[in-house]
Amino acid sequence: MKETPFTRIHISMGARMIQFAGFNMPVEYTGITDEHVNVRKKVGVFDVSHMGEFRVKGPNAMAFLQYVTTNDVSALYDGKVQYSCFPNGKGGIVDDLLVYRFSEDDFMLVVNAANIEKDWNWCAQHAARFNIRPDKELINMSDVIAQLAVQGPLALRAMQKLTDVNVEDMPYYTFKVIEFAGIKDVIFSTTGYTGAGGCEIYTGIENGERLWEAVFEAGKEYGIKPAGLGARDTLRLEMGYCLYGNDIDDTTSPIEAGLGWITRFKEDKDFIDKELLLRQKKEGVSRKLCGFEMLERGIPRQHYEIFDDSCRRIGEVTSGTMSPILNKGIGMAYLENGYWTPGTEIKVRIRNKDLKAVVVKLPFYKG
Repeated sequence: MKETPFTRIHISMGARMIQFAGFNMPVEYTGITDEHVNVRKKVGVFDVSHMGEFRVKGPNAMAFLQYVTTNDVSALYDGKVQYSCFPNGKGGIVDDLLVYRFSEDDFMLVVNAANIEKDWNWCAQHAARFNIRPDKELINMSDVIAQLAVQGPLALRAMQKLTDVNVEDMPYYTFKVIEFAGIKDVIFSTTGYTGAGGCEIYTGIENGERLWEAVFEAGKEYGIKPAGLGARDTLRLEMGYCLYGNDIDDTTSPIEAGLGWITRFKEDKDFIDKELLLRQKKEGVSRKLCGFEMLERGIPRQHYEIFDDSCRRIGEVTSGTMSPILNKGIGMAYLENGYWTPGTEIKVRIRNKDLKAVVVKLPFYKG
């Protein structure tokens, strides 16, 4: 089982550890609800060093990324980040990812931990078409990068103490390469997977513990706490953010998953599955990922079945939890056409009981 540069710290702080994507990771420290609320109201820190990072360089880097991702990479400018996905050639999704543009011929891809090898093989498979060579213009940096996600409304204010560069006013989905906590060439970005604001900080693994100590010292006056995978999941679900392996996978299309906004159909952009996905956009799909809230007391979980009033099965839960902020059960599910309109009542089968729920517009948490 792999470790991150912060694993020793997690264990010393009494975190409950689990295996996740091949890594020994903290699922919680003081409790999922406590950590969740602290991120929403103050500032929390997630170890996300298990994520994968690929660098793509050279004169054909943009053309390559335009082909293997659905979003329009040409819309990026230096210092801008973009959410996207890899279509798999069969209408499904290899993975969702972030694309960072350093220059017109230098990009970084941030991919999910569980899919690093799969994504690397997928990129390498298509790279030759663009004269991009694995380990030359396409570089897997996943094992040498430490990453912390510092999230919450006070996160940027706290982190500003560690750099002379203005980071507190950085726009959403941008990044800078700066000196931070005395560490040179840190990638400081403002994306996030919680909807609470904040940043991600990338550096070499050799700087990991130094970075952790500086971040927590700077955040002490703002109520900073570590947070684990449990709170990360409940926070992202309150925002209606997809989790690969739950809400999207190799069998779900971005159109079905409500990711049409990252699927750009431009004349000068030829990408994998373009014709198939364009047809889905024009003709419609038979199922769609929707959010729902429980009207009766119950916690929806992945794979729970969903029925209509006549007890006909119309879908399945992909993600669900008890929202620590809303204090009600929430979830996402693929539902048949005809049940997508907010306000539509459905029933979730929980422990052999069909409990009432209602389809809602995402996100669940409005801030």
